[in-house]
Amino acid sequence: MKSIVRDLNLAADGRQKINWVKKNMPLLRALEEEFSQTKPFQGVRVSLSIHLEAKTAYLAKVIAAGGAEISVTGSNPLSTQDDVAAALAADGINVYAWYNATEEEYLEHLNITLGYKPNIIIDDGGDLINLLHTKRTELLPHIMGGCEETTTGVLRLKALEREGLLKFPMVAVNNAYCKYLFDNRYGTGQSVWDGINRTTNLIVSGKNVVVVGYGWCGKGIAMKAKGFGASVIICEIDPIKAAEAIMDGYKVMPMSEAAKEGDIFITVTGCKDVIHKEHYKVMKDGAILCNAGHFDVEVNIIDLEALAVEKEEQRKNIMGYKMPDGRWLNLLAKGRLVNLAAGDGHPAEIMDMSFALQALSAEYMVNNYSKLGTSVIDVPEVIDKRVAFMKLKSWNVKIDELTEEQKKYLDSWAE
Repeated sequence: MKSIVRDLNLAADGRQKINWVKKNMPLLRALEEEFSQTKPFQGVRVSLSIHLEAKTAYLAKVIAAGGAEISVTGSNPLSTQDDVAAALAADGINVYAWYNATEEEYLEHLNITLGYKPNIIIDDGGDLINLLHTKRTELLPHIMGGCEETTTGVLRLKALEREGLLKFPMVAVNNAYCKYLFDNRYGTGQSVWDGINRTTNLIVSGKNVVVVGYGWCGKGIAMKAKGFGASVIICEIDPIKAAEAIMDGYKVMPMSEAAKEGDIFITVTGCKDVIHKEHYKVMKDGAILCNAGHFDVEVNIIDLEALAVEKEEQRKNIMGYKMPDGRWLNLLAKGRLVNLAAGDGHPAEIMDMSFALQALSAEYMVNNYSKLGTSVIDVPEVIDKRVAFMKLKSWNVKIDELTEEQKKYLDSWAE
């Protein structure tokens, strides 16, 4: 089916973006060259749903270079970049996405992408997987397996697995060391602040920043906030992570207390309603609210709308809500992923590692799906370490190796 994009005339601008990230993604360049020779996806249909911007576009091109017939859509209506989608379509990739799609359009794009009867799924957040297990079950016989990019998506997969409903194997790419140590921490840490800073044009130094959730993404966001000169407050439900946050130099308190202190609030939990009406009632005038979790449910927008006596767009991607007592609370990017809905997402060098994991995990799935059952599996260690070695090589960095005697010593119980 013909690609569905906003405007093919935007292709030149999108191609420029893709070419830029390609120059800064040496791991994917190496895999593109390798796949062009080995053709690991020859005869394989791949459906991909990841935030559709330049890095994702290059991943799609790399997999296509490996022989795949690929169909691509976005994983969030506000993160699709129309010029990038146009560039992919102009280059012969099947694309079904545009910026600011309605819920109906977004669902239609997902369904059309699955209409190619894919063998491999590459998902971000679990929307393709959800459709395959609910409304598009007729496609299940074609599926070999797939890969999931995010914490949220892995949580949804684990729920399916626990209930015995998962119908094919999935690689939890998010759980690889080279994903969460770098992408979730350094990628999210930088890109969230890129989105906030370009949207608000306000200083961070001297402000109280409340980070809700101290997983790897929360750690990265807090680390960058501290670097900007902010005082950081962490809200957590896990006592171990809370203790870690204190030892990392941050204040820890429940949201009921943090709501009174914060100037900037960033949710990154994968849960829902972590900021709601009782918190809005005590927040400072001018407080900024944003979300870095996959779905737009962490900041309760229904409560915000219900409390507001007036609402007004303050600036692009900033909606102001006036409270009954005259305070204004400002929500960024409609509560969607602020780093993508109001920015360009993670830096290219970070996504180079994550998408190398995706490409190699997809290849692994093609070669091994018949032996993997219907479970959520980790990225094989050999792939994780290969990506790390590739990254070191791109930096021209070498490391030590164990001697045979050292290996024997470490494997022995005796002195």
